[in-house]
Amino acid sequence: MADPASVPLTYVVDGMDCASCVRRVEAMVGRLPGAGDVQTSFTQQTLRLALDETRTPREALEGNLRALGYVPTLQVMQTTPPTPRAGDLAAPTVPGRAWYATPAGRLVVLSGALLLAAWVLGFLAPATSTAAYIAATLVGTVPLARRAWASARLGEPFSINTLVTLAAIGAVLIGEAAEGAVVVFLFTVGELLEGVAAGRARAGIHALAALAPRTALLVHGEHTHEVGADTLQVGQTVQVNPGARVPADGRVLSGTSSVDDSPVTGESVPVVKAVGDTVYAGSINADGVLHVQVERTAADNTIARIIHMVEEAEASRAPTARFIDRFSRVYTPGVVLVSALVAVVPPLLLGQPWHEWLYRGLALLLIGCPCALVLSVPAAVTSAVSAGTRRGLLVKGGAALEAVGGVKTVAFDKTGTLTAGHPAVTQVRGLELPESEVLRLAAAVESGSSHPLARAVTDAARAAGLTVPAATEARAVPGRGVTATVEGRPVYVSAPTHAASLVPLTGLDDDITALESTGHTVVILHDDTGALGLLALRDELRGDAASAVAALRALGIGTVMLTGDNARTAHAVAAPLDIDVRAGLLPEDKLRIISELPGPVAMVGDGINDAPALARADVGIAMGGGTDVALETADAALLRSRVQGVVELVGLSRATMGNIRQNIAFALGLKAIFLVTTLLGTTNLWMAILADTGATAIVTANALRLLRWQPRKGA
Repeated sequence: MADPASVPLTYVVDGMDCASCVRRVEAMVGRLPGAGDVQTSFTQQTLRLALDETRTPREALEGNLRALGYVPTLQVMQTTPPTPRAGDLAAPTVPGRAWYATPAGRLVVLSGALLLAAWVLGFLAPATSTAAYIAATLVGTVPLARRAWASARLGEPFSINTLVTLAAIGAVLIGEAAEGAVVVFLFTVGELLEGVAAGRARAGIHALAALAPRTALLVHGEHTHEVGADTLQVGQTVQVNPGARVPADGRVLSGTSSVDDSPVTGESVPVVKAVGDTVYAGSINADGVLHVQVERTAADNTIARIIHMVEEAEASRAPTARFIDRFSRVYTPGVVLVSALVAVVPPLLLGQPWHEWLYRGLALLLIGCPCALVLSVPAAVTSAVSAGTRRGLLVKGGAALEAVGGVKTVAFDKTGTLTAGHPAVTQVRGLELPESEVLRLAAAVESGSSHPLARAVTDAARAAGLTVPAATEARAVPGRGVTATVEGRPVYVSAPTHAASLVPLTGLDDDITALESTGHTVVILHDDTGALGLLALRDELRGDAASAVAALRALGIGTVMLTGDNARTAHAVAAPLDIDVRAGLLPEDKLRIISELPGPVAMVGDGINDAPALARADVGIAMGGGTDVALETADAALLRSRVQGVVELVGLSRATMGNIRQNIAFALGLKAIFLVTTLLGTTNLWMAILADTGATAIVTANALRLLRWQPRKGA
């Protein structure tokens, strides 16, 4: 907790381009007296903290950041959306600059110019070339030495800057200044490439943050006026004109239009939105005027929640990343020790030439730089999270991303997960009336009710283009049905058992039994004299449920449905899926079953009662249309609310882990090759640093391939 006297500060930290940079900044700030509530974001290059300036002035904090090689810019809090989490006032914008205007870019230009000048002097004034190379090496090394000293002073003595500084200065001391200058230049180029690659990985998230419009048309009676989108409050109504972006998450009150959700959910086909449908901030309204009731403020809309989940993904590192971090803490000092032994032992004990073995020791320092190895996991995870986000697959962390690819069983909730989550009329049968007349009268009786079954009947009548008459004296009988006066006579929509107690259901018993055995809910339309017809309703499977379950089975993953519904309904719904069924479950039953299933287990759900199971499972996956509790509890979310998204998550995870394995193998394999060639005396200094820089560039480029990841067709 921050001290009450602390001041909240937000900085954009230019140069914080990798996961190790973020952890270096966090470690430094964490040691400052009076600093608390430290939050860093690689995606936005921001540092947020609460600072007691009576104990540590902000100038000291900024000085430490600059000493580490970063450029802090204090942000003035504004009221411009989108906001990454509720409670913040604004999402700071990272200032875009050309590569040559960044600290890494300026160092590349400086070291490159000095190296070029020394090379030219070698032709024009050969006697001065050695001095020119020494000057080029030392001048280019000064910024690295400063960072190395700052890192050592702040608790990290064996940084990459330390290794390169030792190698460059050692090259000068043994008379290899030209190679020292090349080493410094190639290292700075590698750092610049890493920053450029990091910028590409962040670009998708920055583009997402810019989606929400800054203004909205607020409706007042029959008039509208323009307001800031960030000032909208829950319950207000906004007008969205054709071609405009939706300013807030909400529900359509009036109008019908095609809406392009692809900027937010990745859904490629525009979706027709009508009264009652949900729309997302940042979506594009195509061809009709919509009136939308605001359901989330700018601080809590879908875009803000996505950004928050990406930030959580940065904070939650994959187990592989944690292992490599621990390994590198031992590996880097080990490299320094081995390099020292290689440089000193052969001359002292075996009488070998000092120059030759000092040279090999310096080359080993450069080969041992852990850049490519340390970068191999976070670069892949960052790219994968960005790629998934653009396709509506939100993953909260590297740990979840790694885990989902290894699951052995996926447990699905039924309602709202495998099914659409709301009943629909599937059959209408008339006795003395045509089917359209049965539906018309039933819709009139149900028109005043908000019950899900009532909404399903009225929606079916609307979809059929029927004119529904007005109903009076409407009255609900809980658990039994609804009655109303329609066109001058009492009409009822009743459950079969209640209807049978009022009128004979001659000829309907077999139909009712058959429909209920297939998971339908049946209601009877009747008047005081007899039955007029029946309607069958069912919460239908999502269109992609069967193909998704089959795809998981093809991937070697078992599936099971967990539901609180009765066994007859559950088995009827699950029949087309060929999936194991556990029915009649309470939330605590789901917890018990998840612990018994072959693991690791992923749980997919959308409701409040799914939250405990989502938390208990090895990986919790929430459907995007689910409750806030489910979304907060889960490790991942499917924004498109498609069951196929589970298959895509598994595919993304496996592609990411394959990419990581390639990166680690390449980084370690290249180092092993150059270790042998260095000990044999065939590797010079510039080749050593080129090997490290090249490995970093190749690992980064390989990780960036994940930005173009696409789900396999037919998966």
